Amino acid sequence: MAARKNVLDRLPRSAIILLSSLAAVVLALLICGLMLLVTGKDPIAAYRTILETGSTGNKLLEMLKRTTPLILSATAVAIGFKMNLLNIGVEGQYLFAALIAAESATHISAPPVLHVLVVLAIACAAGAFWASIAAILKITRGINEVISTIMLNFISLSVMQWLFDNYMRDDADGGLRVTTTEIAPSGRIPDIVDGRLNGMWLIALFVVFCYWLIVFRSKFGFRLRASGLNSKAAQTAGIAANRMIVMAMLLSGAIAGLVAMQSVLGDEFAYGPQATPTGFGFAGIAVALLGRNHPIGIVVAAMLFGFLDSTSAVLQLSGIPNSIVKVIQAVVVITVVIVNEATSRYMNRRTAEQTAAALRTEKALA
Repeated sequence: MAARKNVLDRLPRSAIILLSSLAAVVLALLICGLMLLVTGKDPIAAYRTILETGSTGNKLLEMLKRTTPLILSATAVAIGFKMNLLNIGVEGQYLFAALIAAESATHISAPPVLHVLVVLAIACAAGAFWASIAAILKITRGINEVISTIMLNFISLSVMQWLFDNYMRDDADGGLRVTTTEIAPSGRIPDIVDGRLNGMWLIALFVVFCYWLIVFRSKFGFRLRASGLNSKAAQTAGIAANRMIVMAMLLSGAIAGLVAMQSVLGDEFAYGPQATPTGFGFAGIAVALLGRNHPIGIVVAAMLFGFLDSTSAVLQLSGIPNSIVKVIQAVVVITVVIVNEATSRYMNRRTAEQTAAALRTEKALA
């Protein structure tokens, strides 16, 4: 045990974090395997089906396409986490932004690239606006952002449902089609691989790269992380905590505004209740937790979730309930939270022991 402890003590923090995340995923797979075994299913056959199906070229492209909104949603959540803010409102922010961007796109006449850039900017602005409501409530009235963002989710969905029911129902087909007007070809994002992978995937990677530059390599990012770790100490150092809260929520909301753009500008070319996927806001929380709010971790975690989602339909055909994919994802999140907490406690204890040892050595030399 002592030898094992010495080995861990010699590992850098990044290596321990990586090992703990891998351990959490392995533990989740073991737990889900036991659940399958108890219900009379063969876990080895299930995992073999997932690996064999997900390794084909078409499924890999589908996986990458599914990662696009997950990367954007997780990045939006991660910015809040770095500021010690829980932005639970990504769902409402991206749905609100999708409606504003889709409707605006139909009233814009511009060359193809410029048209797309303007619509993306509008989506970012709309998402930031919706997130700013929670930020203002927090700094002016002290309202917890978890409560306000959850309530804003419901408000966003309810307002949009009212708009669709009263103003966006197409009477030409008996009122069954409920979407915005179709976006012109100049406002559409082209595919990288025809029909299988949209160009929004590259934009998502660019966004997560910018997240790394801003949060981990800039003075603003240092202030944001410092405020998140200890707001009182940050204020003592001259960092305006309220300003950082507003900036973090604006950035988070702006990125959240891009989550549905693959669907709006790349697949459906419109926005409607049946045309736009939901649930990415909450899935982004899981991906951000698994990726430890790190850019590389977010991309890898999103690929894992996208990989599992892309194989769910085949599992059903093999006699294995496709709900096992959602169970795996949920168990992964639970195990990651538990393992992360255990790792944090170990790292704090190791830091304290190393500091005490350094002080004893300094005292002995004196």
